[in-house]
Amino acid sequence: MNKDKWRQYSLLMRLDKPIGTFLLLWPTLWALWIAAEGLPPLWILLVFCLGVFLMRSAGCVINDYADRDFDAHVERTRNRPLAQNRVSPREAMSLFLLLVLIAFALALTLNWFAVSLSFVAIGLAATYPFMKRYTYFPQVILGAAFAWSIPMAFAAIQNEMPLIVWVIYTSTVLWVLAYDTLYGMVDREDDLRLGLKSTAILFGEMDLVMVGVIQALFLTGMYLVGEQLEFGIYYYSSWVVAVLLVAVQMWRCRTRDRQECFNAFLNNNYVGLILFLGIVLHFQFG
Repeated sequence: MNKDKWRQYSLLMRLDKPIGTFLLLWPTLWALWIAAEGLPPLWILLVFCLGVFLMRSAGCVINDYADRDFDAHVERTRNRPLAQNRVSPREAMSLFLLLVLIAFALALTLNWFAVSLSFVAIGLAATYPFMKRYTYFPQVILGAAFAWSIPMAFAAIQNEMPLIVWVIYTSTVLWVLAYDTLYGMVDREDDLRLGLKSTAILFGEMDLVMVGVIQALFLTGMYLVGEQLEFGIYYYSSWVVAVLLVAVQMWRCRTRDRQECFNAFLNNNYVGLILFLGIVLHFQFG
C-alpha cells in the first residue's frame, strides 16, 4: 500500500481532527474516575482510551460511507476522501470493520457485563450516520452513542449499574445534543438543499434558545451528579467554569455566523476537560 493511500485512510479516520476523540473521551473519563472513586485500574483505563480512539475513528469512516453521495455537494465536506473517490466504498467498509474488530478484541479483556454492553456501542456507531435521512434527531442518536461508554465504564469497574450512571448518561446525551446542534448550524443551508434532517433544521429560528435550554439541562444534570456524590469545592469550581464557557459559546453564536458556531462547537472540548479536572481533584484532594 502506497504512502498516499495511508494518508487517505488517516483523513477518513479524522486523525487530523482529534476534536471528536476528545469529546468522546471526556465523559468516558468522568465515568471511569467516578466508578473507581479515583484513578481506575490502568489496564481498564488503557482499554477505554484506545476504545475511544478506535470507535471514534470507526464512526467517522461509517459516517463518510453513509454520506458519500452527499459530501461532494457540501462546502465543508467536499474534499473528503470518499467524496473525491480517493478511497472506494469497499475500502472504507473494510477499514470500519477492522477498527470495530480491534475495539471489540480489547473489550473482550473486560468482564462479560462490559462485553455485552459493547454490542450496543457497535450498533449505535453503525446506525447513527444513516439517521439524518429519517429523523430530525440524529444528534440524539449520536449522544446515545457517545455516552454509551459511561455504563460500560461502570460495568467494567463495579460490575453493576447504580442510578448515578443514568444521571451522567442523560446529562451527556443532552450535552452532545447541544454541541452537535451548533455543529449542524454550520451545515444547515447545505442540508436543507439536500433534503437531510437535523435538530438545527428542526429548531429553525429558535435554534439558539433551544441550545441554551439543552445546555442548561446538561449543566443541571452535572450539578446533580456532584450533589448525589457529595462532591466538594474542586468539582463545583470546575462546574462554574463550565457554565461560563457555555455562556461564552452562546454569546459567540448570537449572529449565527458559521465560523463562530463551529468555534463554539470546538469550545465544548474545554467544558469536558474542566469537568474532568474537577472530578480528578475531588478524588485526589477532596
